[in-house]
Amino acid sequence: MAEEPASPSLSSQPQPPPSSAAPLGSSVIPIVNKLQDIFAQLGSQSMIELPQVAVVGSQSSGKSSVLEALVGRDFLPRGNEICTRRPLVLQLLQTKRKGDGSGEDEWGEFLHLPGKRFYDFSDIRSEIQAETAKEAGGNKGVSDKQIRLKIFSPNVLDITLVDLPGITKVPVGDQPSDIEARIRTMIMSYIKKPSCLILAVTAANSDLANSDALQIAGNADPDGYRTIGIITKLDIMDRGTDARNLLLGKVIPLRLGYVGVVNRCQEDIILNRSIKDALAAEEKFFRSRPVYNGVADRCGVPQLAKKLNQVEFLQHYLLSEYLEGHHFKLDSLCSAFIARTSRSPPSA
Repeated sequence: MAEEPASPSLSSQPQPPPSSAAPLGSSVIPIVNKLQDIFAQLGSQSMIELPQVAVVGSQSSGKSSVLEALVGRDFLPRGNEICTRRPLVLQLLQTKRKGDGSGEDEWGEFLHLPGKRFYDFSDIRSEIQAETAKEAGGNKGVSDKQIRLKIFSPNVLDITLVDLPGITKVPVGDQPSDIEARIRTMIMSYIKKPSCLILAVTAANSDLANSDALQIAGNADPDGYRTIGIITKLDIMDRGTDARNLLLGKVIPLRLGYVGVVNRCQEDIILNRSIKDALAAEEKFFRSRPVYNGVADRCGVPQLAKKLNQVEFLQHYLLSEYLEGHHFKLDSLCSAFIARTSRSPPSA
């Protein structure tokens, strides 16, 4: 049986003594995920500020490529126009590898389809598109109603990500004239919460000083304590330029820093180039450019996964601030959920 991949460790810090107890994150995150499911079923009025990671950026900034690279599978709607039209709450849950070659150690489950497993990830994409059309229509409309998806895989971190609609300037299709303001309001409703870690995605071939993602993240997190900058599309920067100073935080500093990545292009997607091949090409890109040698810890999707694994923000907030400050509300909400689910059906 193949060994279960080990979580990245922070070698530059002293390591704790061996313990038989599970790592803090492995015990906390499943609790957070379960609570999120419970409160989603209770309705928006019952939602409270559970820790999560929100992914924000302009339309076509590369958000979908980043998320798919973290999962290692191709499953999100793609295209040249707006694709994320409803917030997608993506719970990644690490499982043990079966090792029997059955391909059944990776699957997805939607909250609105309880008990149904999707082993074909193209079916996951189709379901996202169909469920989006139900609420937002079929002509580029946008809705703030969530789609909740769990992905079980031995190749992912235990983490909850929220993919939010990309910021767009000009309304198209059935979008209202104030579409930009509506999307910004939707994004702010997530990232303004102190319990939200922000992944601010900006394409490297755009002006970082005018980044919509960093601008809106700065409004929600002015001190930069809970924002990680993601610089995408490093391979299509103008010749003679590079992103070294961006990654070092010399242009716009962030306390949690930046990570640069290379995305799959539309041609890669059309030719069904796998995520694995894309990650290999990304590694080759960084190895072949000496300018990035000194910032190797800030380059590539594996480094982003490592950074997310090391950020103690979610665990710290949940344990030291959230649970202690909200345990009475948690008790009442959980009691309401139990009462609702245990209610007997009316007699005929």
